[in-house]
Amino acid sequence: MSSGEETHPLAPLRALTQARIALGRRGGGLPTRAHLDFAADHARARDAVHAPFDRDAVRRDLEARGLRTVEAASRAESREVYLRRPDLGRSLDEASRAALEGLREREGFDLAIVVAGGLSALAAERHGATVAAGIAQAVPRRWRLAPVVVAREARVALGDAVGEALGARLAVVLIGERPGLSAADSLGAYLTHGPRVGLTDESRNCISNIRAGGLPPAEAGARIAALLRRADVLGATGVTLKDDEAILEHDAAPAVAADASSQG
Repeated sequence: MSSGEETHPLAPLRALTQARIALGRRGGGLPTRAHLDFAADHARARDAVHAPFDRDAVRRDLEARGLRTVEAASRAESREVYLRRPDLGRSLDEASRAALEGLREREGFDLAIVVAGGLSALAAERHGATVAAGIAQAVPRRWRLAPVVVAREARVALGDAVGEALGARLAVVLIGERPGLSAADSLGAYLTHGPRVGLTDESRNCISNIRAGGLPPAEAGARIAALLRRADVLGATGVTLKDDEAILEHDAAPAVAADASSQG
């Protein structure tokens, strides 16, 4: 009997996951199809890392959904620099900092949303506007939302600099995640209460794997908004804020009702 993937005892499980399981074997190596699939997925991952971020398309998508936008850039002047110098992707260039500070309102903003290509421009282009719009629709209506910042060559921590420049109490960075061999279009969301330059990872919460095969983008906005509501109550994100579904659902429902009634 063949030792290929069709006869592997775990083969039926392949229909339930994109993980590389039950690939089979040909002698000391993989079957040809599994080898070719691996090569194709590896090429997609490499392409996603190096692809340019179409910021204009993302801005058009956001504005079509009724969201104001503004562009910003990190200190990484090119894709090559961005990949070699992660530190430069965490800092705003001076022109962007000045422009964002110019938008800052007297009382600041309650929420700043950043959409960035990160390590997968494909993810941000496919899902960024959907998730950003979902967040904007699900947070309390009384919250003051800053224009959505579409950022060039950004790392996660750029959200701290953006939030600080805008005077925002909360910041969300929607950024393309490092591509894997089963997904090249996965978006991550990073939430920070009191964003400011110098914060480290324990001060943030992350929701990852936002894509069609993970957390659906159409549902992600409401989940992120529920976490933001909870962060607002606690006055903190990071290790203090837990992604407990029961708590989040309890927090979200009354808030939506209260917001609706406050609008008359």
